Amino acid sequence: MAGNSDALTPRAKLAVTAGKAVAAASRAAGRGSGSVIGGRVALKLDPDLLARLAQNLDVTLVSATNGKTTTTRLIAEALRAAGPVVSNALGANMPAGITSALAGGSDAKFGVIEVDEKYLAGVARDTSPKCIALLNLSRDQLDRAAETRMLAENWREGLAGSKAVVVANCDDPLVVWAASSSPNVIWVAAGQMWKDDAWSCPSCGGVMQRPGDDWFCGECGFRRPTPSWALSGDHVLDPHGSAWPIHLQLPGRANKANAASSAAVAAVFGVPPQVALERMYQVQAVAGRYDVVQFQGRDLRLLLAKNPAGWLETFSLIDPPPAPVILSVNARGADGTDTSWLWDVDYTRLTGHPIFVVGDRKLDLAVRLEVANQQFQVCENLDQAVQQAPAGRIEVIANYTAFQDLRRRVGN
Repeated sequence: MAGNSDALTPRAKLAVTAGKAVAAASRAAGRGSGSVIGGRVALKLDPDLLARLAQNLDVTLVSATNGKTTTTRLIAEALRAAGPVVSNALGANMPAGITSALAGGSDAKFGVIEVDEKYLAGVARDTSPKCIALLNLSRDQLDRAAETRMLAENWREGLAGSKAVVVANCDDPLVVWAASSSPNVIWVAAGQMWKDDAWSCPSCGGVMQRPGDDWFCGECGFRRPTPSWALSGDHVLDPHGSAWPIHLQLPGRANKANAASSAAVAAVFGVPPQVALERMYQVQAVAGRYDVVQFQGRDLRLLLAKNPAGWLETFSLIDPPPAPVILSVNARGADGTDTSWLWDVDYTRLTGHPIFVVGDRKLDLAVRLEVANQQFQVCENLDQAVQQAPAGRIEVIANYTAFQDLRRRVGN
């Protein structure tokens, strides 16, 4: 693909240059990657810049409450088999961060873009994607996000009549309802551990029936569609019924599900499952998640969990008892300031683990663990928690800004 910058207007080129300069200044001042502020400046100078940058790319958008950063990485890795890829790999997933990422990919053929759930419809309008991957919708940041049914409605209206191929998880009723307005949907049976946001029918409000892995509404007949791709144990089943082994360095069932969706997306662009899945093995960690680091002479595995669905999946990854566990929860702007979601997490799954609690909202978490009858200690900081933890690899589970704090402390 000839460089995208060749097709840009003088105004757009100026906007890209200014955005990069501001981002570089922000990095030099130690204020993070600079991608968001750079993108904001660029969009101020040319409000149509995102559409201009996307016009020569085959774009895939990835949206969900959980798993979008990892799935974006897996899809990007798979599509590199077919050409150069530009992606917002660090997870800046609102229009400014997306614009900034695309501005850096002048020779790319594919754009693989993670999009915050609330911005999906608008970014889809601007980027005319070839493919949109929808993984799940669950409760998250209750103080500022719309409840899940409203987000699903936003997706449903925004995707109605879209020319994109929508790759959607048929095991999440909210995703199915949202995707059903699209004329071209590929259904993937990727599973759903967290079901507490999908007990009422998104279509009519009736009670969902859930026999086995199936689901349907007894009132209006809305039901699980038949998948053409499926996660089956350690394999992905393709539409021809062939089973392809999943070999990942990333742990857990959730990442196998992400790989299944990613293989379905790669196939839309002509990359066969075997090639796509082999390439996904390259991904070792995603923005520090799953990294094992040495700190104070101990091995710590860093795990990110931002909402009840994410905590549930993360509990299934950790080493068995008596592996020590450090939990860290903040409630800053990027996390959402409401910690009531802690009461939706089943902390009894940690029974038998020595638990150490840190973070801005450690006392909120301590009350929750007390009610769940868990043995825990509240610590001042990570250093103290690590010193008090008994032998064994320490599993460290943190929400968004707490995770960033931990990475800085361990020098990751």
